[in-house]
Amino acid sequence: MAQCEVKLMTTKNMAKMGILGAVAGLLMLLEIPLPFAPSFYEVDLSEVAVLLGAFAMGPIAGIIIEAIKILINFVITGTTTAGVGELANFIIGCCLVVPAGIMYRKSKNVRNAIIGMLAGIICMTIAGAILNYFVLIPVYAKAFGMPIDTIIAMGTKLNPKIDSLWDLILLANVPFNIIKGVLSSLLTFLLYKRLSPILHK
Repeated sequence: MAQCEVKLMTTKNMAKMGILGAVAGLLMLLEIPLPFAPSFYEVDLSEVAVLLGAFAMGPIAGIIIEAIKILINFVITGTTTAGVGELANFIIGCCLVVPAGIMYRKSKNVRNAIIGMLAGIICMTIAGAILNYFVLIPVYAKAFGMPIDTIIAMGTKLNPKIDSLWDLILLANVPFNIIKGVLSSLLTFLLYKRLSPILHK
């Protein structure tokens, strides 16, 4: 394990992680609204850059790139949740890229890449649901001085079936994370082979 870390922390790899982290941080600013979810659920494609790094350099590199992404975004946009939202974003992002990076590192083939990304999507969806229900939404409600019912009502306007916090998680947050995971994985799958010579240069 120590040898892998030493091999990872070369000047070239650190430069690659820094660049990919910066790209991910900028991509995080480009958010796509979803018609079925409140405005605070907007898809960004920042995980594409993180996944590319995890495939090229391993899961530890993915975690480092994810951390750089969050730090850059934190500096650019600041925080409204005292860092809780950023920490949750980091954890959820790692839930996608780490399983994908581990599986692909075991055997670098298309089958393992797909299995890893599918496992990552499942992990991030479960983690996102738990964090939103118990941490994120309560913190957002407190930060903006509004009752949780007001946040639920934002979902109800878009989908009358949303009548509770659990409904909001199942009908907005879960689809949001699945869509984000699938889009990020699909773009990574399409881009990796083309960018692989540059990433391994």
